[in-house]
Amino acid sequence: MFKYIKKFEQVVSTVLIVLMSFVVVLAIADLIWLLIKDAITPPILLLDTGELLEIFSMFLLVLIGVELIETLKAYVQHSKIRAEVIIHVAIIALGRKIIGLDLKEVSYESMIGIAAMIVSLTLASYMIHRSKNNLPDDSLPVKKDGEVIP
Repeated sequence: MFKYIKKFEQVVSTVLIVLMSFVVVLAIADLIWLLIKDAITPPILLLDTGELLEIFSMFLLVLIGVELIETLKAYVQHSKIRAEVIIHVAIIALGRKIIGLDLKEVSYESMIGIAAMIVSLTLASYMIHRSKNNLPDDSLPVKKDGEVIP
């Protein structure tokens, strides 16, 4: 029974990888179209700030798709989801949100919430990295006599 469930999970994950790959290809095509459209509209080859932010946001959207494919691929290969990949996807998504943010229309409560998310995700990423590398608590290189190496 469990053999069939495992096979079903692999089939579903593989279908999701194919679909996500298709979505990433469409996002890349959309990004190319956006670049061409913005480059040929007057003034030619000059982009204003809004156009640049939209292009950067699309780049990050493609990166999110690639990271999600990586997560699905890791799930198919190892039957587990790697936390660091999820954290990286969240960081990229938050960066994308920040790039598109109109600071004049955002409340200070929202800004505090975004800052808290940045700190939380950064701390989570650091803790995962530290636990994977088995770094000591101070994580600074130290000489034999206990002196910290600058």
